[in-house]
Amino acid sequence: MSRPAPTLGTLSILSIGLGGMIGGGIFATTGLAIELTKGAVPIAFILSGIVALLTGYSYLKMTLRYPGEGGTVDFLNRGFGTGILTGAANILLCFSYVVLVAIYAKALGDYASGFFPKEDREFWSHVILSGSLLSLALLNALAGRFVVKSENALNLAKMIGLAVFIVVGLCSPIDWHRFEPANFAGPAAIASGAMVVFFNYEGFELIANASREVKNPKRSLPIAYIGGVLLVIVVYVLIVLVTLGHLDRAEVAAERDRVLAEAASRLMGPAGHIMIVAAAVLACGSAINATLYSSGRLTYTVARSGELPKELERSIRGVPMEGMILFAVLALILANFVPLNAIATMGSAGFLFVFMAVNIANLRLARETKSIRWISAVGAVTCGAALIILCIQVEENPATRNQLWILLGMVVLSFGIEVIYRRISGRSIQLRRPHSGVR
Repeated sequence: MSRPAPTLGTLSILSIGLGGMIGGGIFATTGLAIELTKGAVPIAFILSGIVALLTGYSYLKMTLRYPGEGGTVDFLNRGFGTGILTGAANILLCFSYVVLVAIYAKALGDYASGFFPKEDREFWSHVILSGSLLSLALLNALAGRFVVKSENALNLAKMIGLAVFIVVGLCSPIDWHRFEPANFAGPAAIASGAMVVFFNYEGFELIANASREVKNPKRSLPIAYIGGVLLVIVVYVLIVLVTLGHLDRAEVAAERDRVLAEAASRLMGPAGHIMIVAAAVLACGSAINATLYSSGRLTYTVARSGELPKELERSIRGVPMEGMILFAVLALILANFVPLNAIATMGSAGFLFVFMAVNIANLRLARETKSIRWISAVGAVTCGAALIILCIQVEENPATRNQLWILLGMVVLSFGIEVIYRRISGRSIQLRRPHSGVR
């Protein structure tokens, strides 16, 4: 049976990457980033963007050589073979996506609860995030195709809201003194803060999953990967410039988890507040939708390769649903019981580890993918160094030191699941047949 002709043009595949990157994360972590890095917050987003750019090169080269739905899972399997490390890395990728869903749900609850009295917001935040996550999981289960069709409209509404926020903010007087070096955090804190918000860039990974449907990969994929990350860096820097340019750090700290709504209220009054809350709810809802929709397929791909139970290969009404339900339940627990800064650290650390592995995989396959080795090598080193810096900074702060146990638990659990599962099941990893790729 022949495959349908590719249908995605450059703008469509770029939109997938932008939609994945500019999601609920920027609403959730702008206040946290300012708190960690102070006036150096634009530099922090640029630093994390540079790490994403280097990794984007490896993704680009491997996607051109191995197009298809496997994405990261397939890249790791090809780069490292069928060992336990590969399986554990793919399971860690699954955990990292659970963390993403939790961050998006928490941000949705925090922004939507802003309409309630301040003393009641925490309660309503938990009610709203839990209800939204369960409702969106149910929507995915019953109307998955509607989810896909609605993504473009939700992304457009989100981008319009952010564009209005940026334009109005830049046209209003900004206190540029807040961005002077005297108001920077220390170098280690800047580097650590950059890595805490790194997960905001991870969405370019979604491009790989849609690569088989791209009409002109040689032209479209470089624009989607490299151009997409560059565009998102600019958007993020403008957002944090507007936010800190109109709110001092004390005001940011007071409304850390919903700081964009506070800044919009300062700039445009109640209408601005409603606009950004609506954009945040749409962005977070869209991100939860897309991630839950992808999660079933991610666990299906990992299970099909032999790294998770066969039960996760099953589909209901043509949709691999069991993985999605598992993601939703785990995210519900995280969002309700783990603080935002700990969740953000977990997510960024997980993706830094996985992206370091992808860079190394491309380095090992450089002859086959026709890559420039030193770029992937620098990408691997920067991801590894960023992960180490993040862990050191977390350990040095008594208030966050216990987060290291959570990170360690994610890694140990990933390896433990893989080792125990292989011994019990006797399954082995199966690589799909290589596609001819774009040479």
